[in-house]
Amino acid sequence: MLTKAKDRLQNLWDSGKAAGMSEPEKLLYRSNLLGSDKRITNYGGGNTSAKVMERDPLTGDETEVLWVKGSGGDVGSMKLDGFSTLYMDKLRALKGVYRGLEFEDEMVGYLPHCTFNLNPRAASIDTPLHAYVPRVHVDHMHADAIIAIAASKDSKALTREIFGDRIGWLPWKRPGYELGLWLEKYCLENPEADGVVLESHGLFTWGDTAESCYATTIEIINEAIAWLEAKTEDKPAFGGARLQSLAPEARREVAAALMPAIRGMVSGNQHMVGHFDDQDAVLDFVNSNALLTLAPMGTSCPDHFLRTKIAPLVVDFDPNKPDLGAVLASLPAQVEAYRDSYAAYYERCKHADSPALRDPNAVVYLVPGVGMITFAKDKATARISGEFYVNAINVMRGASAVSEYQGLPEQEAFDIEYWLLEEAKLQRMPKPKSLAGRVALVTGGGGGIGAATAERLLREGACVVLADIDLAAAEKVQEQLSSVYSSDVVRSVAVDVTREDAVARAYAETAVEYGGVDILVSNAGIASSAPVEETSLALWSRNMDILSTGYFLVSREAFGLLRRQGMGGSIVFIGSKNGLAASPNASAYCTAKASELHLARCLALEGAELGIRVNVVNPDAVLRGSRIWEGEWLDQRAATYGTDKEGLEEMYRNRSMLKRSVLPEDIAEATYFLASDLSAKSTGNILNVDAGNKEAFTR
Repeated sequence: MLTKAKDRLQNLWDSGKAAGMSEPEKLLYRSNLLGSDKRITNYGGGNTSAKVMERDPLTGDETEVLWVKGSGGDVGSMKLDGFSTLYMDKLRALKGVYRGLEFEDEMVGYLPHCTFNLNPRAASIDTPLHAYVPRVHVDHMHADAIIAIAASKDSKALTREIFGDRIGWLPWKRPGYELGLWLEKYCLENPEADGVVLESHGLFTWGDTAESCYATTIEIINEAIAWLEAKTEDKPAFGGARLQSLAPEARREVAAALMPAIRGMVSGNQHMVGHFDDQDAVLDFVNSNALLTLAPMGTSCPDHFLRTKIAPLVVDFDPNKPDLGAVLASLPAQVEAYRDSYAAYYERCKHADSPALRDPNAVVYLVPGVGMITFAKDKATARISGEFYVNAINVMRGASAVSEYQGLPEQEAFDIEYWLLEEAKLQRMPKPKSLAGRVALVTGGGGGIGAATAERLLREGACVVLADIDLAAAEKVQEQLSSVYSSDVVRSVAVDVTREDAVARAYAETAVEYGGVDILVSNAGIASSAPVEETSLALWSRNMDILSTGYFLVSREAFGLLRRQGMGGSIVFIGSKNGLAASPNASAYCTAKASELHLARCLALEGAELGIRVNVVNPDAVLRGSRIWEGEWLDQRAATYGTDKEGLEEMYRNRSMLKRSVLPEDIAEATYFLASDLSAKSTGNILNVDAGNKEAFTR
């Protein structure tokens, strides 16, 4: 949303901190400061540069080098190796080979010839925009307040009204070599100007030092914020509200119902991951009178557009009469209509050499009274796509309040989306990991086997929800895994697997966080040891409740969700050698574990027609990291076998045929195999991971 005066951008430059920095280090410092605030630029958007005198490694002479954010980087999080470095004399020499507008794309192929010091960071399409501005330091930002002006029908006049001669204006031009020449011409003709607004795009500012350039960028954006605030203070956003939001919990309930259904419809080419956002800015838009007018117009800034597609899909949902059944029934037709519309857009705008039609499904789904859902190939991309559309909402809010909002013309939008240079970038993307786009729910996620399994699935690109009755334990594992794999891809949820409502809530939370579930690892467990005459009904029932009923409840809920998605799935039970081979003084535990095995067989029969595979990993004696070995069970089993705690692991190792200890990582590896497409033709199977125990042979 547009900020109030007390929330204006702050100049965070610390002169003392910057004093000992080199020019490239000051450029990085400036970049990170600018990128730390989404009001200045969105993730991955905008770029910064500095022209620095460096010693040529071949001649030893001083030469001017352009340091500029490289292709695909993010100014907020980049390091020094995120900058491309290019000889300025060679960049200027490119003017001699430029053949005109029809051939500007070929200029990208010349940029590697300008590389300084063999820097492997690829130069971006925006490199000429920075190279030809005749100032040492240049910022290009995508501030919402600026783009609100740039995307207005009267953007040129508004720019003049707000900034006078200090900031100029250039009409829409796709980023590239020609726009770099336009910027140079403007600067030479307007030497006193501090920057320029690019129609439908963003802001360029410059300065003689890194600090002055940063200060100018902050000042100009704040001027735009203040002007918009004054102009819109008494105006209702988007022409006022047409609908009222549901209560927060009700919004999440609707999202939990819609997201798996949508996910199943849009995951034809690859599994997609979802993100839900119901912040105030989103709700203002989806509930507004202007929603159905503005949403089809699409976004204006190229960065916004590339992340959010030509337009969102507005779900036909009435929060005043919330009939979820009817909405779910109508969704397939809405999704199909969007695909048809997108295919028609492709046919209208394609060129003879355009890349083939890409995924025709929407990225952004707007639900009146509820919020915004986004789907993408991974969680980070889904979240960032949502952030970009919030930027677009803020732009539409400001532009429609002071003028008339205009999105990119359809052909321009297509030419950016299907730009051959953009296609080449997509083709260079690394091959996705084996579980990319998959979502796993791991019960008992706070324990040793659960944590190791989660790590193994994350390593292969999955998103993981750690479900545990001990939420603190799950959150500790989450913190550890997040530090390695990012906070986007792992969550924790409290669940008592013996309670239907708790299990249903865990799946609903998973659906809201990631869009659905593909993999269930049913691992929650306890262990008990007592002679049968000393086995109380309570102890018997507790084993059955957790190890039998609990596995039933989490599987039943998984079946319902997997059926709604319609993409199949994989369920892996973490059983036990004791489910196949009896042990003394453990009748309750062994019987409950045997129940798990037969439940898995039954579910494999029922799941086959739905593409749901159900298999079992049978561990034995996994002591390290396992919480069930931390209490009485360890003492009881040690007493049963006439040894002490220290000797129990050695006893188990020596009784195995292979004389090896079984570790949580071994169970995780087997679970990954059964959860992944490596075992795509296996269901109803039992995989023993026990270092060899003939009593547990399945045949």
